[in-house]
Amino acid sequence: MKKLIGTITRTMVIATLMASTGHAIAGDAAAGQAKSAACAGCHGANGISPNDLWPNLAGQKATYLSKQIKAFRDGQRNDPMMSNMVKTLTDQDADDLAAYYSGL
Repeated sequence: MKKLIGTITRTMVIATLMASTGHAIAGDAAAGQAKSAACAGCHGANGISPNDLWPNLAGQKATYLSKQIKAFRDGQRNDPMMSNMVKTLTDQDADDLAAYYSGL
């Protein structure tokens, strides 16, 4: 019985920590792929940039990508090209793109 209570307690602690870290985003990778055509010009068709000036998006963490897209959109990060490209994206669009690129 003590062992079971210990296991349940550990499981609850781990679940609480995972939920509080904010790592999960509600992005749809398939929807993100459909929205990614405009990104391919600079970041490559598969998220690997052909130019050292622009970062690779493939394999980046979804929460990081979503946060950066929203930061460009909201003016917290400034880059004339990126700010213009993402200005009409919704939070869901950002999460979808992030889910797609993080899965590559």
